[in-house]
Amino acid sequence: MTRLADLAELVRAPAALSVPGDVLAGAAAAGALDRRTPALAGASVLLYWAGMAGNDWADRRLDAVERPERPIPSGRVRPAAALGVAAGLTAAGLALATAAGGRRAAAVAVPLAAAIWGYDLLAKDTAAGPAVMAACRGLDVLLGATPARGGRARGGRPPGSAGRATTAGHGLLRALPAALTVAAHTWTVTALSRREVAGADRRLPRATLAGTALVAATALGRADPVPAALAAGYATRYGAAQARVIADPSPPRVRAAVGAGITGLPALQGALTARAGARLLGLAVAGAAPLGHRLARLISPT
Repeated sequence: MTRLADLAELVRAPAALSVPGDVLAGAAAAGALDRRTPALAGASVLLYWAGMAGNDWADRRLDAVERPERPIPSGRVRPAAALGVAAGLTAAGLALATAAGGRRAAAVAVPLAAAIWGYDLLAKDTAAGPAVMAACRGLDVLLGATPARGGRARGGRPPGSAGRATTAGHGLLRALPAALTVAAHTWTVTALSRREVAGADRRLPRATLAGTALVAATALGRADPVPAALAAGYATRYGAAQARVIADPSPPRVRAAVGAGITGLPALQGALTARAGARLLGLAVAGAAPLGHRLARLISPT
């Protein structure tokens, strides 16, 4: 019988601490933080866990050679059970997103789920892999912006269906810079993760380190010390891990850098949330980074 601990390892449970911050950053940027935001964050976590389970199901034969200690090749989780978990979590995530945010949320959650499954089944081992994964995270940020509303539509009319569509569209546009920032960070992590087993050419960590510096710069607020401090913390921790890969591009160093990118993401999300004006919430989001780092010692986030 499959143990709960094995399922937690299958879905990389602690890594989910890096997920709610996507939705919160998007909601803050769009001015859409409200009672629906926690449910949308929960839907995001369910879809993330689905992607992790689906990833291991798709990689089960490769993992039998390269990572036999993982739940499926080790025999602790049956392939059919892993696929069932992935499908069930996907359905639950879509249902929760729709219940919380209606059709506007579903319009983002469905492409997000499709991108997750597309990455696992088709894109992961192709040149498009990092871009597809980046799109997953970008859509996750936009999911938080879907409840955005305005006051009145153009012409002074109360916002009817057309007005609601317009203001929702404006919310997505306001959240787009944050979505692109998180997507760019995700590209760097995914590009590194493809070299976890074989090690990396030094040109790769040099490129991802430059990308990390640019990502951190985009998260800075104007004369606001909170997002600046959080962005600096993100860049320092993740950047230092990549610098060690430049010095020694061996698989253990690459895996450590990928782990730093995953567990350090809440600091970046916190900076984006604080930059949008929600400083206390941004600090709370960033607080998930050290917790995720500790939990990663128990269950690998990669």
